[in-house]
Amino acid sequence: MTSCQPFGDLDLERLRLTSGGQKSRVRVLTITPFYPSVEDPSQGRFVSEPLAYLGSHSISNKTVAVHPFYRGHAHSLRSAPSDSITYFCAPSNVGLPTSGEFVSKQLLRRLLEEHLRNPFDLIHAHAALPCGHASMLLSKHLRIPFVISVHGLDAFFVRQAGILVRTWCKRIAREVYRSAAAVICISEKVREQVLREVSANTAVVYNGVDAETFSTREKTDSLLTVLSVGNLIPTKGHADLLRAFAPVSKNINCTLEIVGDGREGRNLNKLASELGVRDKVNFRGRESKDAVAEAMRRCTVFALPSVYEGLGCVYLEAMACGKPVIACKGQGIEEVIQHGRTGFLVSPGSNAELTEAIAMLLGDPVLCRKVGAAARELIVERFTVQHQAKQLAMIYEQCYR
Repeated sequence: MTSCQPFGDLDLERLRLTSGGQKSRVRVLTITPFYPSVEDPSQGRFVSEPLAYLGSHSISNKTVAVHPFYRGHAHSLRSAPSDSITYFCAPSNVGLPTSGEFVSKQLLRRLLEEHLRNPFDLIHAHAALPCGHASMLLSKHLRIPFVISVHGLDAFFVRQAGILVRTWCKRIAREVYRSAAAVICISEKVREQVLREVSANTAVVYNGVDAETFSTREKTDSLLTVLSVGNLIPTKGHADLLRAFAPVSKNINCTLEIVGDGREGRNLNKLASELGVRDKVNFRGRESKDAVAEAMRRCTVFALPSVYEGLGCVYLEAMACGKPVIACKGQGIEEVIQHGRTGFLVSPGSNAELTEAIAMLLGDPVLCRKVGAAARELIVERFTVQHQAKQLAMIYEQCYR
């Protein structure tokens, strides 16, 4: 198995795809639980979108989307083709520690003949469990290296897994990270989580934005609108956003739009009524990529006071649309937002700071345009899906060689 040269703190831009000026064709097998499907076309776009640009870097790819059997079979989108497999797993997170073995057996049975005809050079797994574990086992059978992407702060599954299997999950995740040719983290904050527990060969590759879909338009709607996009779960901070929005809406004629669904929906609707702003809040539910992009182009300000965010693609997308964004300090997005220049950072749980930031931006259209323009420029220069694909290709080439 080829090992990857240590990345440490090396600048990925210094790595080269070529050796002696000649490009080689590298074939990658991507294994992921996050991927767009007919049933959920927005799921896992941070995985699928860069793949379309890997061909220009002499990388070919085959994607296998994996799902536990009790969620049913996912059907491939023409715009994001993939194979799909289901695997046996005990419902809830009790089955996490053993799922990787079931996935690896399924993949080996399905892919061994194809690998013999047209060999894979590298496996790219997304998340340590189950895909990273499966890829570690599969890489031993196929005798090729694997890399793994870590997409969130719960790198060792201590929050996701139940108390009965938490230690087991952590042990497997540690083994996966140690065995990987490279551990690709979506932010420095995520990398810190990994390195706090295990010595591994790490690199940071920020998620990229489709800057053509998420783009600016000359004029924002005259109605002042605060937009938030995210699953309706407590850590996303929608309750704090409602509490911060309520006093602003008493002095400024504005609305709040919330895109997303989840278990907190009923509680948030109730809270909006208690705060006396239910008629000013539009809960839009889950929407398509194009609908989200249009909402971002129309809004005045984007705000998501999430307190557990490895990076947050929605911030980058809103910035690409030329909008000032408000996020919380201490999250992965803090590495992207330059406070006061390309966005604003508030203390987690501080409704006063969040209220002040929203009111300031809604009351100052010149500031909104200035910050939004700087945000768009930053995304186009450093955080597009093309940038993401280029950095992934560099890592693939280094690990393959």
